[in-house]
Amino acid sequence: MTFTNIISAIGNNSSIYPLLVRDCFIEAPSKILIARRENMKESREVANDATRERFIDEYATSAIWLGGIPATEAVMDKFIRRKSFNPDVNIKLFKAEQSAIAEDIVQGIEYNIKKFSKFTQKDVQDAVNDLIKVKNNKPAYEKLLTKKFAAATIIPTIIMGFVLPPLNYALTRKLRSKKAQDKNIQKSINSNSEYYASFKGFTPNKNLTFTGNLTSTIANLRTVDKMAISDGGLTVGRVSTSRNKEEAYVNGFRMVGSMILNFVTPVYIAKGLDKLANKLFGINVNLDPKILDNKEFISEIKAGNVNLPKSNSPKDIIDFLDENPKSLFAKFAQELKKVTYLDSGIRDPRKFVDVDDLASFKKEFESFIQLAKKSKNIESFAKKAKAVKSVNILANIGISSFLLAVALPKAQYLFNKTVTGSYQDPGLRK
Repeated sequence: MTFTNIISAIGNNSSIYPLLVRDCFIEAPSKILIARRENMKESREVANDATRERFIDEYATSAIWLGGIPATEAVMDKFIRRKSFNPDVNIKLFKAEQSAIAEDIVQGIEYNIKKFSKFTQKDVQDAVNDLIKVKNNKPAYEKLLTKKFAAATIIPTIIMGFVLPPLNYALTRKLRSKKAQDKNIQKSINSNSEYYASFKGFTPNKNLTFTGNLTSTIANLRTVDKMAISDGGLTVGRVSTSRNKEEAYVNGFRMVGSMILNFVTPVYIAKGLDKLANKLFGINVNLDPKILDNKEFISEIKAGNVNLPKSNSPKDIIDFLDENPKSLFAKFAQELKKVTYLDSGIRDPRKFVDVDDLASFKKEFESFIQLAKKSKNIESFAKKAKAVKSVNILANIGISSFLLAVALPKAQYLFNKTVTGSYQDPGLRK
């Protein structure tokens, strides 16, 4: 993977890559070191326990949080396929058709079946058959999507929030008990048997159903959106499994702060940095670095023949994507997962196309092209835009990571000191 592709990936706040970089390579090591240093103010023994607990907590949670949802969804997709449905069919196609005026319909279940049935390519016909299957069995398909969403969010949340913390705490008690026995100190150890017994009867509600609109909404959530939901469940789990009320307060403070800094702050930092760059340098840095680095794109700007939809209307955008699949606009849209084409080169009719997002994408294209044409040297302008965009992305990662890895843990221990009168992790009190 090239440097440009890496920068592009970690600069996409709609994906898990920025979370992966911040969580595993910056935030976790920093939090572990800060936890050790703060607990050393009490004793080395407590610091050792805090270091071990935080290491297990940070990295085990990260593995489940970042990989649990995609892994669960992959398993559920296989289950859906065994039910003779293709999970690639976007349920939002029903809503698109129902909410549009007849002459404004540009996509939908019925519309796409009719439009794409004329193609003879096998992959297109297979896609049309998938649409027909879902159209004729909408309630059953909606139930399967509901179960997929529930499994992908509930299972990782239970493991992270309700299973991992008690196991981590149990390990600390076991190691402390062993140390006490080595010193011939008798100590009673509280067990978690009652706690785990409360989960023995837990079974997902098999009759769990949502309305069509809600099913459409949850089926179109991105992985990062589902991670935000699971993070909310994780917060509840961490607070409810805390060893005492002071630890619950501190865990609540830490988890809420982490949610805000992971899912809200980076988006606004990115917008602020890009806006500042546009103002200071007079360049548009809203496009992805991979686009700014594309030589064919620069050549088309110089030649004045960049092919774009003639307007921002849904019809013009959809028609352009269908009629010009090899255009740079269509290629970049596909690369950024805004549209999907089959192997035959025809747009996948099972996918819903967010025409509003593509209209904004087109505006960014036009803005960059206009500014590039005004510059003395288009190549230099594009290189400058790419460099500034790359700096902005790295700055966003740096600022977000500092807030998560340094500012939040520091604030957490100050909060801890205020609540308990000590820097020691409340759950490690003997």
